[in-house]
Parts: sequence; C-alpha cells; structure tokens
Amino acid sequence: MRVVFLGTSEFAAGILERVSDSGTFRPVLVLTRPDRKRGRGRRPAPPPVADRARKLGLALAQPESVNSPEARALIASAAPQALVVCAFGALIREPLLSEHMLLNVHPSLLPRWRGAAPIERAIMAGDARTGVSIMRLTAGLDSGPVCLAEAEAIGREDTYGSLAPRLRALAAALLLRVLEQSERGQPLPFREQDEQGATYAEKISAEDRLLDPRRSADELERVVRALDPHIGARVALADGTLLGVHRAAVAAPGLRAGGSGDGVAAPPADGIELGVSARDGRLLLDCQTGTLELLVVQPAGGRAMDAGAYLRGHELPGRR
Repeated sequence: MRVVFLGTSEFAAGILERVSDSGTFRPVLVLTRPDRKRGRGRRPAPPPVADRARKLGLALAQPESVNSPEARALIASAAPQALVVCAFGALIREPLLSEHMLLNVHPSLLPRWRGAAPIERAIMAGDARTGVSIMRLTAGLDSGPVCLAEAEAIGREDTYGSLAPRLRALAAALLLRVLEQSERGQPLPFREQDEQGATYAEKISAEDRLLDPRRSADELERVVRALDPHIGARVALADGTLLGVHRAAVAAPGLRAGGSGDGVAAPPADGIELGVSARDGRLLLDCQTGTLELLVVQPAGGRAMDAGAYLRGHELPGRR
C-alpha cells in the first residue's frame, strides 16, 4: 500500500518509524515542516520527523506550505492510497483534504482534547484515562469522524515522559490495523463525533508553565507531571528569577512554608503567605490550598538537581 506520511513532532517520529518497520506500509514519501531556529544559539534545526525520515532512508520534503500547488503536486506524484497525518502542526486545507484519504492519528479519546496538546491537558485536568483516536481529517479542528479508538489509563505518577511512549505504541498499533483493513478493501467504520463532549487542548503557553501559588498544590503537581521532561514547569522566586521544576509532590497536610521558612516569593493573598521558601533542607511552594514540595529543580543555565543540592549551592532569594 502506498502511504504518504505527514508529521513533525517526536511523537509523530516514533509512529513513522513503526509504520516504516512494518514493511507493507513503509511510506513512499514523508512531508514535515521546514527547519526552524531553536535553542539558545537560535541555529536552524530539523524537526524530529525529518531526522527520523533521513535515518530510515525515506524520501523527504519540507515545503513551506503543504497546501501549496507544488506540495500538492509532489504528493500526487507519489500516487498515495492513504495520507497519514500525525502532529503535523499546520492546517491542511482544501483542495488537499478532498484529493486523498487523510487519516489523522490523535492521542486522545475524541471529542475530548481536540487540539495541539492533548496529552499534557489530560494530565493537567486529572483525567483517569486518555487514549488514541484514528480519524478522517476534515476542515474542522480534530472534528472529523473516528474509525478506531482505544483507551489508556493515566496513572497517579504518570508524566508526559511515561505516558507519551505508551500512547505512541498504541497509536502505531491502531494505525496499522486501520491501514491493513483499508488495504484489504474493507470499509472503515467511521462515526461522527459527539460535539457536546468536545474539549480543546490549547498549545502550552508560558503562562501554563508557571506554577502560580494562587492555585492549589494538587493542580500544580499535575502541571509539573504534564510538562516533564519535554517543556518543563517553572516557579518564580522572590527576585523574579525563574526556577525550573522537574518533579514535585503535594506535601503532607499542615506543612506550610509561608511565613515561617527562609524566604517568600509572592505577596500575601487572603491573609496567607504564598510562594517559595526553604525548611529543613526542603524546598516548598505555599499555595492557596496546600503546599507543593519541589523535589527536582533546575536553575537558569544549570543542570537539574534535587532540592537539597540546590539549597546547598544556592541562596534562596529573600532569605532572612
């Protein structure tokens, strides 16, 4: 079966590799986004799918727009029987949508968590489960009919780093099932989504990354897990500097740092001292509800370390 693959992210790269390894559905062409400037040096770097396609020896193109006449002509020249889309990161419009069968791999149980960051948003929301949906791509945002979906539990300790690989493996397995069914000429059982159950997974913003002590410790603990290790949460110290947070836990009830620790990073709110402080070698974030213990942190320009090591080597701003 002649497959053309469109994707960009590391999640998509893993699925590309699994599909390529199948042999039968090894893509005849891969399209991804152009190289972009990344990192502190702002040097052009290829997206993960470009790197993986080159390692796999697959034909690769990086058009500025997949909707351009040139890109559409390139796709048509590959004579695909299916276009597989996964985390491509750019809108696909008509007439390309109608020119081919486009199967979209989406890591959520649609219609819940349509959009750019479904894995992160599911963890942040405290969902007990998420999953993968294989759907037909349409003009709407992940709103096309679904032909196959399967759930995956979200564990209490799951981070993005532990959940995403499981969803990637599930996604590849479901996609191969759909491609095999299509190759056999069997109709795919598409069903429309229930619009009443739709929620949206907005792209992670700088504000999403910041641990706001006006929220509950439970919420912030989920934020830390949702953004580890690929994006990372941050907390503001008393002097305004940002400290990366890789691992955290809700502290035992009754343990509050504000007002009795070594320093406070935020002004009082509703009579409660909110912010970061230290006590007995522990790094604590007093929140509106509860206290979050910061277990693994990363100072700007430094390496990740446990809280004890950080406190031994750094003076917490605002110490008294």
